[in-house]
Amino acid sequence: MRIAPGSRRQLGWFGWVFTRLAGRKTRTAPPALFTVLGRHRRLFRRWLVFASALMPGGRLPRRDTELVILRVATLRESAYELRQHLRIGRAAGLTADEIDRVQDLGGRWQGRDRVLLAAVDQLVRDRDLDDAGWQALRAELSEVECLEFCLLVTHYDLLATVLGTLRIPPDEPR
Repeated sequence: MRIAPGSRRQLGWFGWVFTRLAGRKTRTAPPALFTVLGRHRRLFRRWLVFASALMPGGRLPRRDTELVILRVATLRESAYELRQHLRIGRAAGLTADEIDRVQDLGGRWQGRDRVLLAAVDQLVRDRDLDDAGWQALRAELSEVECLEFCLLVTHYDLLATVLGTLRIPPDEPR
């Protein structure tokens, strides 16, 4: 890792407690992403509010959210995001077959899932969604959900960049 996980002193009371509770929830040591980002206390707290408004507190169904996150993680080859969200995706209702197929970029999808994944692919690849992609997405999601979708995709793309740049390895299960 390019930046070491923060100590209790570096994380402060909130960060220290939060990372320990997060580790219990994920059945890992305190998540490295949190212990590294937590070193910037003020930014970490604000980021947590934003990130939690997307997941788990977003308006999109949890299954859709996890499908999107797993696709971004696959496209960005983010081992950290994949490891975390494979488990979360199963808990959100994705089947083992769906989880395998979301990682297979040639996998066949139908209906809403196909529209969501095509939009993820285009946003990550082009940093834009063309008119046809937008119309397809808009046919499936409300305006507010489309806003959330765009923020969700780009947020997890941002996280993949941070995780890769800082060389944060996946958290090992306990």
